[in-house]
Amino acid sequence: MNISPKKKTLYFVIVMIIITTITYLNHFDNSFHFDDIHTIVENPNIRSLKNIPAFFKDGTTISSLPQNQTYRPIVTTSLAIDYWLGDGYTPFFFHITSYILFLLQGVLLFFFTKKILDLSFNDTYNFYVASAITLWYMLHPVMAETVNYIIARSDLLSTFFILLAFVLYQYSAFSKKYYLYLIPLTIGALAKPTAIMFAPLFLCYVLLFEENISFNTFFSSKSTNKTIRAIVKSIPVIIFCVLIYVFHHIMTPDTFTTGSSETFNYLITQPYVIFYYFTSVFLPINLSADTDWTVLQTIWSYKYLIGILFLSIAAYVIFITSKKEKYRPICFGLLWFFITLAPTSSFIPLAEVMNDHRMFFPYVGLILSVGWSLNLFLQYLRNKYHFRFSFLPIPILIILSIYAFGTYLRNEVWHNDETLWKDVTIKSPKNARGLMNYGITKMKKGEYDNAETYFKKALKIRPFYPFLHINLGILYNAKENSALAEVHFKKAIEYGANYYNSWFYYGKFLWEKSRNEESIDKLSQSLELSPYSIETRILLMENYLKLEDWKNLNLLASSTLEIDKDNKRAQSFLVASIEKNSALAIEEKNIANDPTPEKYFNLSFKYYQKKQYRKSISIAKKAIALNPNYVEAYNNICSAHNLLGEYEKAIKACKKAIELAPNYQLAKNNLEDIVNRKTKIDYQINLLKEDVSEENYLNLSVLYYNYGLFEKCIKIAEEGVIIYPNSDKLYNNICTAHNALKNWNKAIEAGKKGLVINPDNQLLKNNYNVALKNIQQ
Repeated sequence: MNISPKKKTLYFVIVMIIITTITYLNHFDNSFHFDDIHTIVENPNIRSLKNIPAFFKDGTTISSLPQNQTYRPIVTTSLAIDYWLGDGYTPFFFHITSYILFLLQGVLLFFFTKKILDLSFNDTYNFYVASAITLWYMLHPVMAETVNYIIARSDLLSTFFILLAFVLYQYSAFSKKYYLYLIPLTIGALAKPTAIMFAPLFLCYVLLFEENISFNTFFSSKSTNKTIRAIVKSIPVIIFCVLIYVFHHIMTPDTFTTGSSETFNYLITQPYVIFYYFTSVFLPINLSADTDWTVLQTIWSYKYLIGILFLSIAAYVIFITSKKEKYRPICFGLLWFFITLAPTSSFIPLAEVMNDHRMFFPYVGLILSVGWSLNLFLQYLRNKYHFRFSFLPIPILIILSIYAFGTYLRNEVWHNDETLWKDVTIKSPKNARGLMNYGITKMKKGEYDNAETYFKKALKIRPFYPFLHINLGILYNAKENSALAEVHFKKAIEYGANYYNSWFYYGKFLWEKSRNEESIDKLSQSLELSPYSIETRILLMENYLKLEDWKNLNLLASSTLEIDKDNKRAQSFLVASIEKNSALAIEEKNIANDPTPEKYFNLSFKYYQKKQYRKSISIAKKAIALNPNYVEAYNNICSAHNLLGEYEKAIKACKKAIELAPNYQLAKNNLEDIVNRKTKIDYQINLLKEDVSEENYLNLSVLYYNYGLFEKCIKIAEEGVIIYPNSDKLYNNICTAHNALKNWNKAIEAGKKGLVINPDNQLLKNNYNVALKNIQQ
């Protein structure tokens, strides 16, 4: 049965989509990882589609980390759409976008490959070879690194649009004539600047497939006209790519760094890295999300020599295979592989020596080259030994199934942080970051000893790694060793003062310890390094609220809402700064939206700790309204009334608590204390009634002071002064009580009067000086 080429293509696309989807079926719920955190999870800019115009104007919008802020507006736009579709950080919607792009790229790859094969060797099997090459690419485990790693969408987008540009050029005369293929090139470059490698790829394509130039005759007089024609055809593309590069360079924030400065060492390491990339196309068994490879220190290394030997052989193969049209897919595929690796495997030193997702773009060419080589080899065997190609689908399907299974396993590795970093510790045991991140997963589960073991292993490898010291600080703080925790937080700043995280986590630690002024200082440093960090802003606002610094709270809340207008916490902080509501007042409003007895009881206790006893009582009554048998709430009321000197009410509340829980010892203790206080005060009041002496006035006012009843202390002392106007001791009690209430002016007034009577009263002098010092401040 004859099937038309269009139907065959349609059937293949359907089969390719089905097989690839089955392979990737277990990846759609995989979590965010690594750079996904600062570009997605902690990036407030993607939370509103209204920010999309800003993505094209400001490169800092891509990340909350200044060092990682580069100009990739198409990527940030796609992430904002995912956030909008999923109504938040739902991994499925981020993965489905990447996956659809991947499938569409597979379709383009088939057409791109088929055209190149047809230009080189007109054979009825080209359709099947192109199909096999496409499937090999789509099912290869190396691709899983990019498909699973959401922020690696930059590679997906740029590769997709490069292939689209080529397919438009190959199949559309209209696009070719009017340079419409440059449109997807532009979009690809706005996703990742490596797309500008289209220019040398395009020149190679024109030389090999349109002008039929062999590299051994490239400089001969016979090829001069063809070479000139190829260059002329490519000049518009080259100029366009140069302009895109310049534009991208201008738009890239000054804060962006490549992460390394070891140019020479990085350069001499890359030949072996490229050799690894090449061998991984056959045996992708050592894939790791974060390798432990380090730069070579000298060219006198077997790795450097192997790399140079490989590059020499590859250069020879490129030269030889350019001679005949039949072999040119091999030549072009290898050129594609090396050209697209140039941005990451040359003289620009990056933080990591190699990364598996860097193979995504180059493998378009490498799998084309290797796939076509295998096809030619099979044709050679068929011609020599006369076997039929009809037997080939079975072994090919078996091989592709093995690769697909490998991809399925890589998807499982990328499922969550624990599975990912465990794999890294196995594949890359000398990677300090991998050991640390796996330790973090243990720390989150409360396995502190296991976490410490991995942190210490990492510390032996990288003793000056600031992020490791941050996590050691977090760990020891969780283990209630605050002193050692603070040592590591300080080391994190010492070794990584240019990272906002170092300042943030120390500031958070200080906030937890109620060292608010110190916390503000560290968090301000953090915010200066990373202005888009919402977490830093929230913690700073918590500090300002605790200190009731309404001015700074208002400024920070307002600027935060300019970045993230729907941030509920920033909105509540702004209201608090305007209405001058304390942190507890805000908490009370939040509880009102979702009230429970427990929430009200905890809030009542917080008010009690802040000595706002009347508020503590009113909140505790709200807890009782929701749960009439809430023993602890009655006890709170009892304690608060006690400290207010309202002993009858206190006794009533305590008795109710004991009635509900006869064995509740805390309520019994409180009742005993209340009765004791009441008895002593009643006794002293009766004494004063019987004998209105200066001593009895003094004793009663001191008793009130000792029980924290400062207003009553002042009142009884003032009554005594009326009868005994020359009592410097009564004036001292008045001064001391006003100091306790922070009524500095009244304390000074009482102190002056007492010192006029007795300038040698040292206790009064001390209390007077306390008031004077505070009023001056």
